[in-house]
Amino acid sequence: MNIVEYAVKDRIGFITLNRPEKRNALSHELVAALKDAFTQAEKDDAVKVIVLKANGEAFCAGADLAYLQQLQNFSYEENLADSDHLKELFLRIYTLKKVVIAQVQGHALAGGCGLATVCDFSFSVPEAKFGYTEVKIGFIPAIVMIFLLRKIGEAKAKQLLLSGELITAEAAQYTGLINFIVQREALEQEVITFAQRLITTNSSTSMEITKHMIASVQSLSLEDALTFASKMNAQARASSDCMKGIQAFLNKEKIQW
Repeated sequence: MNIVEYAVKDRIGFITLNRPEKRNALSHELVAALKDAFTQAEKDDAVKVIVLKANGEAFCAGADLAYLQQLQNFSYEENLADSDHLKELFLRIYTLKKVVIAQVQGHALAGGCGLATVCDFSFSVPEAKFGYTEVKIGFIPAIVMIFLLRKIGEAKAKQLLLSGELITAEAAQYTGLINFIVQREALEQEVITFAQRLITTNSSTSMEITKHMIASVQSLSLEDALTFASKMNAQARASSDCMKGIQAFLNKEKIQW
């Protein structure tokens, strides 16, 4: 049994966490398998949009308990390498050239909540709970913090990270952590419909450049960010997608991407 499943249908790449008996908890092996799957999906010409989903009751329950026990015997160097392993997964999803949609069918806790955080869009069932519970076991939400601050701002991030409390899907949507709440029976179809809308109405090049810019400009000064934006704007105008799109717009033709 593969702990991560990969499938492609109608230009959607489906990456599925498949450790339902462990509530899809993050182990070293699962993180490695996810990194490989996202790399595969990014390179796959048959894929335009990616959906991250999970089998079982939980989306992802955070770190694996047996894995946490192992960490107690790690040296600093081993812990640093292991931290970098998770960092690389989150950064890979956040900076991936293709849009990533999280399909959250159950609780997303700690590192599992981090997975949903770094995706570009998140759909959730109403009964799912979200939270970063690390402080309750003497740990810290170090890596996900970097992405969460960017996503929802300091005040809301502090409330979640320092309290360690779980919140409802409704509260997660209110804070900006997730985008959409959908009844369980309609979740998969809603995600597919949304993905197909991106696929058929939006340029791959435009989404890739826009996602890259969002990740890049926030660390720049205002002047440097605007200089970078002007350069990217000029580059985009010369792209085949832009030429194709403008021509179709001027001719009042419907464009299919």
